[in-house]
This record gives sequence, structure tokens and C-alpha cells, in this order.
Amino acid sequence: MTSLARGFLATAVVVWATAARSAEVADKKALTLDGAKKVAAAAAAEAARNNEGAAIAVVDDGGNLMYLERIDGTFAAGARISIGKARTAALFKKPTAAFEDIIKNGRTAMVALEDFTPLQGGVPIELDGKVVGAIGVSGAANQQQDEAVAKAGAAALK
Repeated sequence: MTSLARGFLATAVVVWATAARSAEVADKKALTLDGAKKVAAAAAAEAARNNEGAAIAVVDDGGNLMYLERIDGTFAAGARISIGKARTAALFKKPTAAFEDIIKNGRTAMVALEDFTPLQGGVPIELDGKVVGAIGVSGAANQQQDEAVAKAGAAALK
């Protein structure tokens, strides 16, 4: 075999191996702890601006808790509710308000889904059009305020 043929064959093997490897693994953006803290800080600042209480949970794209903060005076159950809202928004890749509306319109079977919190106040965190996590807020004056605080937090990474 000539050196030109060997060089061509070696190049072909490297290209094939690289293509095969890239088909097996995908590069993706991931929310870091610093990013989760930045999201929560922006949400807490929005809550403070409006003189609101809030329990703020930030999860990764798999719904795993990364950061939790409960502003002084916020009811204790808000912490668990905010985690549920964040997990639901991350796993379903949409705001939890959408599910609350679906249920209000008669699709009550959705409440039977395991580990599902269809209450307004959970918002996905997106980077470059991909969901990298979510934020859930509970404990503001009403569910619209929960969502407004969550949106302010999610916007911190844009």
C-alpha cells in the first residue's frame, strides 16, 4: 500500500470514528450552581421590590433541586410548593400556568400525574432556545405575583 493510500485510509478512519462518537453524545448547555443562584437572586430582588414574600426554588433540566431560598416571613409550605412548581416547569418544558388553565377548562385527570404541581408560578429557564432548568415561586400575594417573580428570575440568564 502506498503512503498516499495509507494517509487516505487513516484520515477516513479518524473521520468515521469522530462521526460515530458525535452520534453517541450530544453537547448541551447546563445550568450551574452560580447560574441557579443568579436566577434566585433576581427573583428575590423582584419580590423585595414588590414587598412580597417568596419561596424560590431553582432546578436543573431534570427537575433536580439546585438552590432553594425562603424569604423571611414566607409560609413554610411555600418551600415544597416552589420546588414542585419548578420541577413541573422543567420536566414539561412549559410554564405551570398552562397546566392550571388546562385543568380549569375540565382536563381534571391531569391532577393524577405523579410529582406534578399545576399551580401558576413555575417558569422554564431557557438558554439559546433550550430549557436548562426552571424556577418555581410560591408565597407572593397571589399566583400572578408568583409567576412575575419567577419570570424576573428566569430572565436573569438571558
